[in-house]
Amino acid sequence: MTITQPDLSVFETLESEVRSYCRGWPTVFDRAQGSRMYDEDGHAYLDFFAGAGSLNYGHNNPVLKRALIDYLERDGVTHGLDMSTTAKRSFLQTFQDLVLRPRDLPYKVMFPGPTGTNAVESALKLARKVKGREAIVSFTNAFHGMSLGSLAVTGNAFKRAGAGIPLVHGTPMPFDNYFDGTVPDFLWFERLLEDQGSGLNKPAAVIVETVQGEGGINVARPEWLRALKELCERQDMLLIVDDIQMGCGRTGAFFSFEESGITPDIVTVSKSISGYGLPMSLCLFKPELDVWEPGEHNGTFRGNNPAFVTATAALEAYWTDGSAMEKQTRARGEQVEQALISVTEENLADVKEYRGRGLVWGLEFRDKDRASAVARRAFELGLLIETSGPEGEVVKLLPALTITPDELDEGLRILARAVRETV
Repeated sequence: MTITQPDLSVFETLESEVRSYCRGWPTVFDRAQGSRMYDEDGHAYLDFFAGAGSLNYGHNNPVLKRALIDYLERDGVTHGLDMSTTAKRSFLQTFQDLVLRPRDLPYKVMFPGPTGTNAVESALKLARKVKGREAIVSFTNAFHGMSLGSLAVTGNAFKRAGAGIPLVHGTPMPFDNYFDGTVPDFLWFERLLEDQGSGLNKPAAVIVETVQGEGGINVARPEWLRALKELCERQDMLLIVDDIQMGCGRTGAFFSFEESGITPDIVTVSKSISGYGLPMSLCLFKPELDVWEPGEHNGTFRGNNPAFVTATAALEAYWTDGSAMEKQTRARGEQVEQALISVTEENLADVKEYRGRGLVWGLEFRDKDRASAVARRAFELGLLIETSGPEGEVVKLLPALTITPDELDEGLRILARAVRETV
């Protein structure tokens, strides 16, 4: 496509240097619908980014938009802190009926601040309060957020360095297949726990992503997750699953841990829980862990009622029959996998590996700069994709769950072309 030079002057002169996504996509977006975004000149871009996983149901989903407009037009409560509102009641009842009860999950629901990192902070705080210990174990290449507690359990050196102070009380352990199968699972972890001379303080909890998104689309095996849960039970540690990016159907089932058959003690949810890209997060935990004092963890914007409205509409539209949504996502995932197999076979010397689950996939290149070049060329061809991994070496595919097979095929063809044209 032919792209005219957009006017970026106000962003470049006034907005902080911290901005990032706009550098890879140098245009000014104006509107979006479904799986496409449009810039102010009318150029269309197929979106394989989906708001970093916040738009599982696409941009301006008409069902969710209608519910939101109706609520606003009747002057429904917008800001409610943790007051009881009709919007919150509807969400809680629907979440219980369509998500928790069908999966026999006993969780209490906490509304922390509206961001994913706040959900993580509340989970860490609760685990420490329950167990009376400070240490938290995380995993290599983990990403849990940008606030200090979340950064302490994040692996990325660049992001950790931004804290400017020591990040304490977090200990990393090897994620699944970190040693390429040469070391038995949890050998190092369990040895440290049992050795009184190891120097590892008894952890309150372990926090894990079933698929590490920012870390490079590293997929944990179900048996590894089951072994981790058993280890936590033996050693009196809580298991926290961070489902902020991989939950809400991204891997197929509503929660990404369902395939493994485990029930985590605490689960963090955000991004697509509102369904519409509105800020909202949840911290879910077993009832016996609900030891909070009133107001002990709060936040001014934890009562984002418009997000409750769109979240309820999303659950009713897509999870009343959850099996249908799960089946569709897995089918779309197979479509992506077949395309990545073809790309890999065509570029055997360049592609190191492809991996993923459901509708989250990664394509890793041997040349660590190649992924960024592919993403740039894809943008020029009308496709939005980002990179991930500790050195940005993985092209990350995160399309909306509602994407059509034709749109998915179109984007995958553009990806294949971008790979070919950046050799």
